[in-house]
Amino acid sequence: MTFSPPLIYQSDPPLPPWENLPTMYDLPSENPEKSGLPDEFHFLQPLLLYLTFQPLNWSPELIFSAADMNLYYDLEHPLWYKRPDWFGVVGVSLLFQGRDLRLSYVTWQEIVNPFVVVELLSPGTEDEDLGNTKTTKDKPPTKWEVYENILRIPYYIVFSRYTNELRAFHLVGGHYEPMNLIANRLPMPELGLSLGLWEGSFRGISKLWLRWFTLEGELISEPTEEAISATEEAAAATERAIIAEQEATEAKIKAAKLAQRLRQLGINPDEI
Repeated sequence: MTFSPPLIYQSDPPLPPWENLPTMYDLPSENPEKSGLPDEFHFLQPLLLYLTFQPLNWSPELIFSAADMNLYYDLEHPLWYKRPDWFGVVGVSLLFQGRDLRLSYVTWQEIVNPFVVVELLSPGTEDEDLGNTKTTKDKPPTKWEVYENILRIPYYIVFSRYTNELRAFHLVGGHYEPMNLIANRLPMPELGLSLGLWEGSFRGISKLWLRWFTLEGELISEPTEEAISATEEAAAATERAIIAEQEATEAKIKAAKLAQRLRQLGINPDEI
C-alpha cells in the first residue's frame, strides 16, 4: 500500500498591515485609564486651538484636528495609543476616508501622521510631557518617544497654565530641538501659521490663551469673534450712514439760509 501525501494548496498572499490590523472601528476610543471628563481648561484651551487652526497653505478639506482623541501609532502593538490634549494634521481628509467622523486616529489607516501636537502640563504629567521619563521594559513608550522617534511629529508644543510658560520643540535631524519665540510666537511656515500666547476673553473667560496667528502676527478669528466683528462692522456702517445723513441735512439747511440772505440783498442765488 502506497502513502499519498496530502495535497497542499497555496494560500492567498498575506494582507498588508493596514488591512490585517484592527481599524478605528475595532479599537477602543475611550480612555479606560482615566475616568471622568477633563477639567474646564483642558476643554476650553484645545477648543480654541481647534477653532483657530486654519492653515493658509492647505485646503479646508485636507485639514483635521482633534482634542483628547486616541492616537494609535504602533503596528506591532496595535492596542497602544497616546491621547494628546490637541493635535493637528494636514494632507488628510477632513472625514475618515471622506465619509465618516473619526472615532480615533489610527496611523496605519491614515498614512499621514500629525504635524503638530500640543500637551497642556499637569503636575502629574510634566515629567513625561517634557521627556524626563524613559520607557520601562515591556511598557509602551512615553509621549516624547512616540512623538519624536515613532511618529516623527515636526512640532511638539508644551504649555503650562500654572506658569504661563510656553515651550516648543522642532524635529531637526531626527531629534527635538528647542524653538525660540519670534515676536512672542512660534512660526510654522509649512502651515502659513504661527502659534503664540494671547491675552483676551474666550467664552467669557479672560486669561492668557494659546492660539493660532498668521505668520505676520494677525489673529486667526474663531466663529464667535467673526460674528462679533460682523455685528460691530454693521453697527459702525449704520452709524456712518446716520452721520452722513445728518451732515447732508445740515448742509441743505445752511444752503437754504444762505440763499435766503442773498435774496434779501437783491441777489438771485440761482444766477451765481
